[in-house]
Amino acid sequence: MVSQKQRRLWTILAAIAATMWGISGIMAKALFDISPTITPLWLTQVRLITAGVVLLIVAGISKQKPIATLKNRYNALVILAYGLCGLLPVQLFYFIVIKQANASVATILQFIGPFFVIGFLTFTHKQVMRRLDILAAILAFMGVFLLSTHGHFNQLAITPAALFWGLLSAVGEASYTLIPVNIVKRVSSMVVTGWGMVMAGLGLVLIHPHWPAIPNEPNVWLLTGSIIVIGTIIPFQVMANALRYVKPATVSLLDAFEPLSATVGSVLIFNLVMVPVDWVGTLLVIVSVLALNITPKSKIDKIE
Repeated sequence: MVSQKQRRLWTILAAIAATMWGISGIMAKALFDISPTITPLWLTQVRLITAGVVLLIVAGISKQKPIATLKNRYNALVILAYGLCGLLPVQLFYFIVIKQANASVATILQFIGPFFVIGFLTFTHKQVMRRLDILAAILAFMGVFLLSTHGHFNQLAITPAALFWGLLSAVGEASYTLIPVNIVKRVSSMVVTGWGMVMAGLGLVLIHPHWPAIPNEPNVWLLTGSIIVIGTIIPFQVMANALRYVKPATVSLLDAFEPLSATVGSVLIFNLVMVPVDWVGTLLVIVSVLALNITPKSKIDKIE
């Protein structure tokens, strides 16, 4: 039985974890500004492989059998697809947008991923979209439009490339959500994520094995290490454990702290200028995604 005190504690921790993801985006922007040789590709490779190895070591110590998991061919193929089609685009395209624009835009664009999930389920599983889902989708893309244009119909406020990669990162977020749905019911989520990260990172190394000349400066490695620890390992562990004490719908609502922290941090640290229409667009995206978690009281009563 989960106590009220435990639920309150893990709700706060989940909010902090989401904030950590937003902060890690700000750290990535600071890292890219140090040197042009520090690329999204390099950071993604280092982040995925390092974080994945750490998660697998922790999984092994806690007897979650990471090696045995890959002996099952089906598990191995699903995890490979999860890594290459889910984790890789979520990480790489997100960092590309941060480098080309900022952490706020990158996080908000990726935040619309749930709408691609709904679209996929509607076409493949004949899932009926509620009126609320349709309204939320319209509001979300209105928010993206306002952010992309500052409300001016004849020009983009961000580069077309940043918008393109941002939307692709949202598609990757959808794949990241959908691909492991069945396997995590049988295999530890830590093992699935750990192997997925390693496979995605090694896949990038095979595609682009060139290692850039990274400045050997303390702040470079401090930021890189912080992105791996604060932006990957700690929040993943917190979110995974929070689901044991907090309802999934509540955790989804707390995810809103990520784009909020990224936006506020970008304004305070990088002097990002947000005109009123940008704040309206940001709020439209966040509120519309949160609306997806609204369940009619009649359905709640049936579940209970």
